[in-house]
Amino acid sequence: MAINAQEISALIKKQIENFQPNFDVTETGVVTYVGDGIARARGLDNAMAGELLEFQNGAYGMAQNLESNDVGIIILGDFSEITEGDTVKRTGKIMEVPVGPELIGRVVNPLGQPVDGLGDINTNATRPVETPAPGVMQRKSVSEPLQTGLKAIDALVPIGRGQRELVIGDRQTGKTSVAIDAILNQKDQDMICIYVAIGQKESTVRNQVETLRKYGALDYTIVVTASASQPSPLVYIAPYAGVAMAEEFMYNGKHVLIVYDDLSKQAVAYRELSLLLRRPPGREAYPGDVFYLHSRLLERSAKVSDELGGGSITALPFIETQAGDISAYIATNVISITDGQIFLQENLFNSGIRPAIDAGSSVSRVGGSAQIKAMKKVAGTLRLDLASYRELEAFTQFGSDLDEATQAKLNRGRRTVEVLKQPVHQPLPVEKQVLILYALTHGFLDSVPVNDILTFEQAMYEYFEVHHADIFETIRTTKDLPEEAVLDAAIQDFKDQSSFE
Repeated sequence: MAINAQEISALIKKQIENFQPNFDVTETGVVTYVGDGIARARGLDNAMAGELLEFQNGAYGMAQNLESNDVGIIILGDFSEITEGDTVKRTGKIMEVPVGPELIGRVVNPLGQPVDGLGDINTNATRPVETPAPGVMQRKSVSEPLQTGLKAIDALVPIGRGQRELVIGDRQTGKTSVAIDAILNQKDQDMICIYVAIGQKESTVRNQVETLRKYGALDYTIVVTASASQPSPLVYIAPYAGVAMAEEFMYNGKHVLIVYDDLSKQAVAYRELSLLLRRPPGREAYPGDVFYLHSRLLERSAKVSDELGGGSITALPFIETQAGDISAYIATNVISITDGQIFLQENLFNSGIRPAIDAGSSVSRVGGSAQIKAMKKVAGTLRLDLASYRELEAFTQFGSDLDEATQAKLNRGRRTVEVLKQPVHQPLPVEKQVLILYALTHGFLDSVPVNDILTFEQAMYEYFEVHHADIFETIRTTKDLPEEAVLDAAIQDFKDQSSFE
């Protein structure tokens, strides 16, 4: 059989023309050190800061330190299977997490993987854990109230949608209860909640999830948990994962409340990573960029402009103090980043005043813009009344004859403190808060014995629900008080029929 050289040459030419090179080029490196959630690798010369890297055994890491001779990697998950000499390759992607409405009602880890045993989460959308915060011109001023359902907060330190309000206090002063009550109060308020449990015990997180489920709040809540037993990289990344999930909703015009419980533990995890990566510690043995760690997280909470959908992220970061010291390094950092703080005091908590909010040290830098008109009217003098009562109380405890005006101020102060007490997991709608505060500031409680005030309050709500539901409806719809004469007459009717004098 004769072979035609021309035919063969034409065939080869055709094949060369149609040849599609199919190279799969991946940049790989070699692990030179591993331990305590940290790995170092040589050979990843083009790795990006924050890039996701894949180890030989399928585990993932994130490029953290880009140095001249190697790359410092934080390992996300189990590092016990990784050994020196293993290969590690670039993925070309910045670290990202799954986002979307499919996560609502689920408990996930900081990588967006479910840990509640309810099966996979089917979402294809992802967002990078680190993104720039909205710029100045992309924001709107905070104007809508976020009702927490707690009288002491909604009256004294109001929170608006898009605000960052620090919750600060010692261990066991009721910080988590404040946040859980705020989440419970968002039912039917068109609000999505994200609770980020950072370095908590797993049993504690389980209790919070069960509380949310019991009150029907899990229907609009995502729980992100990095428990105390997790490696420090996951604890460090948890708040960023939470805010990435929140941004997906915010940029789609929705409103989100995110709770970081608590950032002190994130700072401890970051310090551990920094020291293992050989970064120098600074003031109080914390790395100098702990301020940047928290500022770039909290600046992502905002009320965005209408062009971006008009959504918002409201942040409640927690900081744990030692012996009430709010002048410590991390506490002052976060105070300077946020728009106010709610300071919970151990002495108040132990004396039965709960929530144990210290009105003198707590402040909201948004203030009246985050209150409805009716609340503004009734709560105007409350902070001053409370502050002057505390001064007088300290002054008069030595015992002396008091004039009538001082006596009246003390009596009003005691009743104010009593009215602001509230049982845990019983948030109040704003119309009920306005009613009891109106009764307090207009002297209707002055003749009621202090010990009977909480019973009086409960009875008054029940009476109004039956006989004056229209007053509640007016406050709810117009956001303003009904005519004072109508309100005064209704409260007087209730007092005449009750036996609290």
